[in-house]
Amino acid sequence: MFDSLSGKLQTVFKNLRGLGRISDSNVADSLREVRLALLDADVNFKVARDFVDRVKEKAVGQQVIQSIQPGQQVIKIIHDELVELLGSQNAGLQLLARLLKKQGRAPLLVAADVYRPAAMDQLETLGQKLEIPVFVKRGETDILKIAREAFDFARANNRNTLIFDTAGRMQIDEPLVQELVRLRDLVKPQEILLVLDAATGQEAVNVATHFDQALNITGAVLTRLDGDARGGAALRLKAVTGKPIKFAGTGEKLEDFEPFHPERMAQRILGMGDVVSLVEKAAETVDLDEAKRMEEKMRKGQFTLEDFLEQLRQMKKLGPLENLVGMLPGGSEMMKGADMSKSEKEFRRMEGMICGMTPQERRNPQILNARRRQRIAKGSGVSVAELNTLLNRFSQMQQMMKKMGKFSKMMTKMGGGMPGMFRR
Repeated sequence: MFDSLSGKLQTVFKNLRGLGRISDSNVADSLREVRLALLDADVNFKVARDFVDRVKEKAVGQQVIQSIQPGQQVIKIIHDELVELLGSQNAGLQLLARLLKKQGRAPLLVAADVYRPAAMDQLETLGQKLEIPVFVKRGETDILKIAREAFDFARANNRNTLIFDTAGRMQIDEPLVQELVRLRDLVKPQEILLVLDAATGQEAVNVATHFDQALNITGAVLTRLDGDARGGAALRLKAVTGKPIKFAGTGEKLEDFEPFHPERMAQRILGMGDVVSLVEKAAETVDLDEAKRMEEKMRKGQFTLEDFLEQLRQMKKLGPLENLVGMLPGGSEMMKGADMSKSEKEFRRMEGMICGMTPQERRNPQILNARRRQRIAKGSGVSVAELNTLLNRFSQMQQMMKKMGKFSKMMTKMGGGMPGMFRR
């Protein structure tokens, strides 16, 4: 989403790193480029101007810290101001279905969108995936009555947290807003979250401002941060409404939903990566016992195509490859000009080829003669040459693993050792 802004800011930073000293004249041009980059990202003019003014005020005349280059000091100021613009720190969230379930709570989803025909069906489908009950009252159009009956249902079924899914609108709908005001006054919620589409740009901020004035929202959930929107909504929402972005949607799946950390997002925008989020994502999806077992097999040179298939599937659980690379420092630079969709396609082709083998063939690829290779290639929709390339690469990988295992043993004998990645 922030690719354009990130690229322009990194160009500015290359110029800043060459600064010999901080002064009005040599900072002015760089900050002008920063302001233009923000405006191009659809950030409100006043927000962009105030941002640059704050950076300039802090940068010009500041004493340069010894051992730190002046340009790096300005970059640090820009980073800190960007974090502040995005919301300073993760605001936390008192309530959310999937999160609550992990915390041992007993949530109940309440279908309170009585206007969109498929809304209740979609919420029921979501509830089934999450294994969370959904209270549905089809045919009822009074959301206050639905709310009262939902409370009775919750008490009778030992559900201690209710989450109301109310009707949404792309444009501001005053009767709908007033309906939500009455619902708020009845249920007295701890959290009032407005879900916004990042791709709607300025309109998202206008809607947030209007709903906040009427309902006093506690925060926002910003979806489609993985899209090609310019990012203006994320960059100016906190500045305009004073309310934080609490969660962000980065894809279409349930797991593509994460707490919004302003500092981490600022680091992504500035090309510094977000290793912390990557590690957290891995910790949620990777089985540590399985990872230890796999590492042991690698060090002993016993890693098979069956193990490789499992690793491919583990990577898929972490999300789109483009998102993972973007979390690495310098990842956005690595992706410039690269077609990540081809990499995703390559992963799927490799998975298909390995799935086309029998368990015996995966464990002992040496038995793959010409006839077997023709069968596998035909069954997985690839050429024999592509299959041979996969097998050759895997063989090279095995040889490298064996060398690493021998090196590890040698280091252990010498008293140094190479501790395993997953050992405690």
